[in-house]
Amino acid sequence: MRKWLPFLLVLIAGMSLTMAYAPFNLWLITPVAVALSVRQLYVITEKQSAFWLGWCFGLGWFGAGISWVHVSIADFGGLPLIASVFLMVVLCGYLALFPALSFYLTRRYIERPYWPLALPLIWLFTEWLRSWLLTGFPWLSLGYSQLDSPLAGWIPVLGETGVSVLVMFIAVLVAQASISKKLLPAGGATAFIALSGIFLNNINWVDEDHSVSIGMAQGNIAQSLRWVPEQDVPTMNTYRDLTQVLWNNEVIIWPEAAIPKLEVLAQEYIRTMDNEAAEHNTAIVTGVVNYNFESDEAWNNLIVLGNEQAQDNSGHYYYFHANRYAKHHLLPVGEFVPFEDWLRPLAPLFDLPMSSFSRGDFQQHNLTANGVKLAPAICFEIAFPHQVRANLYADTDFIITVSNDAWFGRSHGPAQHLQIARMRAKELGIPVIRSTNNGISAFVDYQGNLVAQLPQFERAAMSASLMTTTGITPYRYAGDWPLYLSCLIILPAILFRQRRRVQQTLHD
Repeated sequence: MRKWLPFLLVLIAGMSLTMAYAPFNLWLITPVAVALSVRQLYVITEKQSAFWLGWCFGLGWFGAGISWVHVSIADFGGLPLIASVFLMVVLCGYLALFPALSFYLTRRYIERPYWPLALPLIWLFTEWLRSWLLTGFPWLSLGYSQLDSPLAGWIPVLGETGVSVLVMFIAVLVAQASISKKLLPAGGATAFIALSGIFLNNINWVDEDHSVSIGMAQGNIAQSLRWVPEQDVPTMNTYRDLTQVLWNNEVIIWPEAAIPKLEVLAQEYIRTMDNEAAEHNTAIVTGVVNYNFESDEAWNNLIVLGNEQAQDNSGHYYYFHANRYAKHHLLPVGEFVPFEDWLRPLAPLFDLPMSSFSRGDFQQHNLTANGVKLAPAICFEIAFPHQVRANLYADTDFIITVSNDAWFGRSHGPAQHLQIARMRAKELGIPVIRSTNNGISAFVDYQGNLVAQLPQFERAAMSASLMTTTGITPYRYAGDWPLYLSCLIILPAILFRQRRRVQQTLHD
């Protein structure tokens, strides 16, 4: 039993991390759970066990943290329970490989005195790998849990990525101190980082500019009805009816694929809403799927109806007009199916409606809605800070992210999704508008605070005013490059110093 105890401890520690994220927000759990796991890395005697130790930590971390994925597989994937559980285990086992790799590389190649510097940077590398490999899945990165902690002041400086590195640095110091009993260095460094975060949180990196009134419609259309042809008209009427109380806003937002018909087949409805929006001197931003019958390509689009510029007096929409955004970062299985010739016949999960999209460009122009410039991110694209940052320009007013989280039912997935949107607002110093089919729809200010939100699973509309900003945060300016540069300098320096010490010992 004692042989398996370290693995059981890190599994439980990983599972506990779920409580650190939204909707629970017990941020202190993160450094404690990670420190406990790193301590086991210090005390295990076999180097080859380091990989499995990190894997068990990751299995608990993702197994509990993204358990909401099971809802979509079980309810909409058309698979029996045992098959959906198996797929969840495969997904979580895959994601657990990345913390496993960081633990293994640290134990295998780095001497223990250097772990406080090396492990956070190796963790940075493996987390970058997780965000890139197989199109990437950077969900539940450690820094998101610190959005409301004393480390939050570091977010506009180092971004979520940098805060993850700080959390790991603190955790390694605490783990090391628990073994050496030298508490002062760890306590001093932790206090300095936390107090610095509190100080940084009082710095205004950007200034408020002007207020924009924005309306939002949440249709709360059941996922089982979204692509049923007989429900097209009722769904479109729902959004038109909700919009009647929003016409006095400068911009009105509808969620992802709010118009459930292909754009080319919904022309009458779209042109009607285009003219109606212009008559009220406003603009509507809505999700719609576009399909080109000639090239056999489909895109998950955001389009603008009504006024393009504030001085316009007529709608500007025409089919395939340029004031649109095509989703770049497609969701595997949900929006494209790798090896589709093999996988699609296996189960309904691999043949979902709208699962053959083409990819938009990584960098696209902003949407212009009644003179307001919007940087779009559709669904889980908001979890990729590099892409969001690449689509911010000098005249960008807001980030707009639209989604349909009806796939995940009454799980904690939508709350985590909103937390990610709040992180983008704070690290980039620009407000975020989050519009969803069934919640959590919300307005987020440039400091990451919720201005207003709609309750989940309700058909509703709301209006709020958001302030645009001028200026730029350090993270928006430099991104993660300072961290990557630190990796390229510090890790080789550590390896070089270790090698010199070995050579010196052999020479003596």
